[in-house]
Amino acid sequence: MAERISTYDVAVVGLGAMGAAALYQLAKRGAKVVGIDRFAPPHDRGSTHGETRITRQAIGEGIAYVPLALRSNEIWRELEEETGDKLLSQVGCLIIGALRPPVSGPIRTSFLATTKQAAEDYGIAHEILSSDDIRARYPQFTPREDEIGYFEPGGGYLNPERCVATQIARAQALGADLQLDTSVRSLSPEGGGVRIETGNEDIHASQVIVSAGPWAPALLGAPFDKLLTPSRQVMHWFPVNGDWLPRWTESPVFIWAPGGDPKDFFYGFPSLTGSGTLKTAGEQYDEATTPETIDRVVAPTEAQAMYGGHLAGRLQGIGPQAVRSITCLYTVTPDSHFLIDRHPDSQRILVASPCSGHGFKHSAAIGEALAEIIIEGRSRIDLSPFALSRFQSALGVG
Repeated sequence: MAERISTYDVAVVGLGAMGAAALYQLAKRGAKVVGIDRFAPPHDRGSTHGETRITRQAIGEGIAYVPLALRSNEIWRELEEETGDKLLSQVGCLIIGALRPPVSGPIRTSFLATTKQAAEDYGIAHEILSSDDIRARYPQFTPREDEIGYFEPGGGYLNPERCVATQIARAQALGADLQLDTSVRSLSPEGGGVRIETGNEDIHASQVIVSAGPWAPALLGAPFDKLLTPSRQVMHWFPVNGDWLPRWTESPVFIWAPGGDPKDFFYGFPSLTGSGTLKTAGEQYDEATTPETIDRVVAPTEAQAMYGGHLAGRLQGIGPQAVRSITCLYTVTPDSHFLIDRHPDSQRILVASPCSGHGFKHSAAIGEALAEIIIEGRSRIDLSPFALSRFQSALGVG
């Protein structure tokens, strides 16, 4: 009996933020495409869950990201018009940081200053607020006297689960196939394409996009197994005291970026209608993990540390005991920027992972850019800052 092999123009491996967007954009362009995921997205095993993700237009991680953020917002609105699904809530974004931050250090050392510069370069509406201005307009926040604020009215939040589900549904409606609850065991260049070995059947695709997040290092091998590091992150929901609920319900999303130590960085969201809670999180990169070994149980001491180390004295009207805490995974490069490039072993494998913990807001435009690269050979938005070659001198790869 002949071996059964399904054949496609493109296979997308991993249907989280980037993969769902790429699947939709490829199907929209008429490609014969299949999306493969080891679970049934949207799910809570990777990096794309937890009700909300911050979106901004001026990007503190670097000005190269601004075109992706702006185009992503356009795509979210286009999808909302097509489907009637609410994806993007532009409630504003408030960034609080030191008036005189350190001049060098990690990616977010000069976060507020870089954000302000990006807004000026691209003509993005914004305000600079003194600490007194912040306390007067948003009394739920208590910045120090030596802190200032950047307020962007076009910022806000996305619903990640809904964004993923909407794009997958649109892709299916446009003819995309899905293979869910399907693990990819290997990718092998073969016969003018790539052979994808799964736990079910093998698939042959002319080109493959790998957007597998924390599963990418093991799947892709060298050099990506050296460059991509999954890390455990924790999100907490704290109760809002009744008198403060109107303030927190109408609050902008917020980012506190003091500068210096990356552990000082934290962020949060308005209290979603009916929840009576406020979601907030910091970032932890001390210990590498894998999707198979991550501890998904959050200890009470972790929520206590979040409250005592970040929220107490800064956020008003928030109770000290978290009512819910969950984990997710960031997959991070050595410089905390994106990695989007062809695999050095095969030009038919396009890697779009990881996004180093700040990718969801850009994912719609990245999906579009990946589809353009696959079909047209190049993208309209410049992705060269995210090339693999930047690691050549440091790690001998590229």
